Amino acid sequence: MLRFAAVAALAVSCTLVSSRAPVAADDTMLKVKEGDAFPNVALAAAQIDKVKKDAKTVSIADFKGKVVVVFFYPAALTKGCTKESCGFTDISKSFPEGVVVLGASADPVAKQQEFIDKEKLSMPLLADTDLKLIKELGILNPKGGKTPQRVTFVVDKDGKIAKIYDKVDANKHPKDVLEFVKTLK
Repeated sequence: MLRFAAVAALAVSCTLVSSRAPVAADDTMLKVKEGDAFPNVALAAAQIDKVKKDAKTVSIADFKGKVVVVFFYPAALTKGCTKESCGFTDISKSFPEGVVVLGASADPVAKQQEFIDKEKLSMPLLADTDLKLIKELGILNPKGGKTPQRVTFVVDKDGKIAKIYDKVDANKHPKDVLEFVKTLK
């Protein structure tokens, strides 16, 4: 009987300790919502001079007063990512003045530049090689481990997330984003 009481006490004690233990963050689940501030994480980018002269990094703080579209894609130079990126380039001149469009993935700057050169992309491509912004947003691909999910954020002039697109059809998505951005004041 005494042994049973000791085992029961140990089980209760383990349950209490484990219920207070911190839960590990799940970087594959969206951690932000519309209305939240977009994380201010500085990243290197290919073609950065299009948005910030003589810079090594760019962050959302650099665009205060502008609407910013940041579309994340799993990997440069792949079929779906090429369709989406080229779709944004094709309609880039249709975005209202003051709107900045940025692509982003975990690819290094050299690969992003290769993507820009091959596909003649018009926008800078952020290189989140350390997955810092990807993890802060909670968009790490649960299947890929080192790639982001295909998610787009529209950030308003105050740095707040105005819209999150987490179900993206690479073929028509850029036009959907354009239509939404046109509604922002």
